[in-house]
Amino acid sequence: MIKLKKFGLGLLISLFLSFTANAGSIKIGTEGAYPPWNSKDASGALIGFEVELAEELCKIMGHDCTIVEQDWDGMIPALVGRKFDAIMAGMSITAERKKTINFSDGYADEVASLAVMKGSKNEGLKTMSAINLSEISADEQATLDVLTKAFKGKTIGVQTATIHQNFLESGLMGKVTVRTYKTQDEVNLDLEAGRIDAALAAAVAFTDYAEKSGKAVVLTGPTFAGGDFGNGVGVGIRKSDQKLLNDFNRAIDKARDEGIISKLAIKWFGFDASM
Repeated sequence: MIKLKKFGLGLLISLFLSFTANAGSIKIGTEGAYPPWNSKDASGALIGFEVELAEELCKIMGHDCTIVEQDWDGMIPALVGRKFDAIMAGMSITAERKKTINFSDGYADEVASLAVMKGSKNEGLKTMSAINLSEISADEQATLDVLTKAFKGKTIGVQTATIHQNFLESGLMGKVTVRTYKTQDEVNLDLEAGRIDAALAAAVAFTDYAEKSGKAVVLTGPTFAGGDFGNGVGVGIRKSDQKLLNDFNRAIDKARDEGIISKLAIKWFGFDASM
């Protein structure tokens, strides 16, 4: 009788664990302050490309998803600490981040750009239109040399703990003063106010701000990819959650094949940034 009770209890525990493991309820962390990737509307509701993409991916996976806000600089620690199960926050896939967490396949590209106020002497720099830092060619080095000369001794603003900060601190653009901010909104406001000479972020973050605010923020120099800028944006997932990683990859593949990612990218970015 005791053995049967133990067996029955063990069976119930196994069934409970199996049920909870397959319940499909997950939390996705996002910043809510990086438009048009993710932000909030006037009512405080989360909106943006990644918010809508997360909803579509969850439908495909059959998961019941909740999207939660998290400050950018605590995003990866919060994931590792199990505050949520995945990150969708304009997070580029980099070798450094992959030491701590896994990434899904990339779902969108996030080329970066420098921005200045219209009328700045560094507006309209004569450079290549785009450079990839994975393997720097002679022409790309020449463009970096132009940037080094143009911004020598200047103050450039970036959001803290980003690929943009890493690039500026790498020395590839020479000696600049890097000023960090908690959010991209703070970067934009100080650029507009003239408290910094330039800013570096995702190109679409500046074009979105200029369009919505009417401020004369303009891109200058090349767009950046590769190297410190990573290889596109993906879903961040704990290294222990291999099944969830596989689920996201399958969902991203299906969303890509069905044109869902392209459609959302065009809606939010104004062009197809899907990967």
